[in-house]
Amino acid sequence: MVFAFASTLAILIFHIRSSFFIRSIIASANRRKIIRNNLSNSFPEKDLKEIVQIEKQFYSFFCDYIVETLKLFSISKKQLMRRMTFEGLDEIVESMNKKNKDFCFIYLGHYCNWEWIASLPYWISKDISCGQIYHPLYNQAFDKLFLRLRNQFGGECIPMKTTLRRIIELKRTKQKAIIGFISDQAPKWNSIHHWTEFLNQETPVFIGTEKIGKQVDALIYYADVTRVKEDTTTCRLKPLVRHPPGKYPILN
Repeated sequence: MVFAFASTLAILIFHIRSSFFIRSIIASANRRKIIRNNLSNSFPEKDLKEIVQIEKQFYSFFCDYIVETLKLFSISKKQLMRRMTFEGLDEIVESMNKKNKDFCFIYLGHYCNWEWIASLPYWISKDISCGQIYHPLYNQAFDKLFLRLRNQFGGECIPMKTTLRRIIELKRTKQKAIIGFISDQAPKWNSIHHWTEFLNQETPVFIGTEKIGKQVDALIYYADVTRVKEDTTTCRLKPLVRHPPGKYPILN
């Protein structure tokens, strides 16, 4: 009830720029130090003034995410489809049918509002299932809360540890599916198998999407997400590779 009430005020708060949240984040000296250090390592060519400007933009961006996510507790289907749009779905469905593919895997990151991306089932015919891989939260109350948010659109939340098992189950039943993989987090140390240079730093990356994609012969797409204006976002789905040969072609 509390979350639902707060969400009805979210768009209004959005236009006030969530100054309270911004001050709260800035007040967290430890977190601020981490953000400043990450930006400095990623953009060594920029001076302190430019780094601070990017840092402030990040705080504002993150606060927008918080308010937009609160709004999901009360937003209607019609309103969400107006604020969150997708391009390229027709191409994906056509390719799946023409090439007799059961799966399309979509790479995406924590950019704009990744919770809104879960509304993709609103744009897809019912004969194609939609799912997203997620890492269960340690706090069970918040885990249930976010599962409720993500499941309300008709997609399936698949725990990371059961990804392969669930995809094999879908394949056995010949159920076509579009599945999203958020791939911009670092793997645990015992799961690191591949490194690449990213933002001027050697970075470990997940390879599970590619390995499973090859196993089930999936189409591989990338979600290019853009904030068109305040509280309005577009996701352009683009083919990442057409015919991936060799080892780690997607990652390289």
